[in-house]
Amino acid sequence: MTVQAQIAERLEQAFSRHGFAEPSVADLKAAAGVSLRTLYRHFPSKEAMVIGALAHRHARYLDFLADGLPPAGVGAVTHLFQRLGQWMAHDAPHGCLSMNAFAAYPGHPQIVAAVCQHKQDLIDRLAHLSGRPDQALALFLLHEGASAAWPVQGDQAIHAAQTAALQLIEGHHP
Repeated sequence: MTVQAQIAERLEQAFSRHGFAEPSVADLKAAAGVSLRTLYRHFPSKEAMVIGALAHRHARYLDFLADGLPPAGVGAVTHLFQRLGQWMAHDAPHGCLSMNAFAAYPGHPQIVAAVCQHKQDLIDRLAHLSGRPDQALALFLLHEGASAAWPVQGDQAIHAAQTAALQLIEGHHP
């Protein structure tokens, strides 16, 4: 892992634990475990640190979802929601880091672009995994709803979203 990737990993952890408003650059330097000069060499502003953390998180999340993934269809969608529940419990107890960044920096074009790219990649992944590109946006909304509700509803949000997703792709209605 490169120095930049190690710093991005540590920044991701710091933002996940403390949010985006609370940590100062000095706090982020300490969390990254590098000198201020090294931190600024790789990420020249706090916003660049946010973007680096989001990029690291994005790659990590997609790799996490892909672990043990069955072929496209019902099994893949079931797997995705199970993995989402695990991710929320262990890696995102305060909700989606991308949406938290979007809320903290609503007018920052590069942060907004990073969040939008992450979400579009999820839509594309859902289209492929489900075998139902026509339902990708609806599946994405279930995924996003589950991740937004998880801090309050926990696993109930995941199970409800998974049930709705399976009904959607199988064409069943309650």
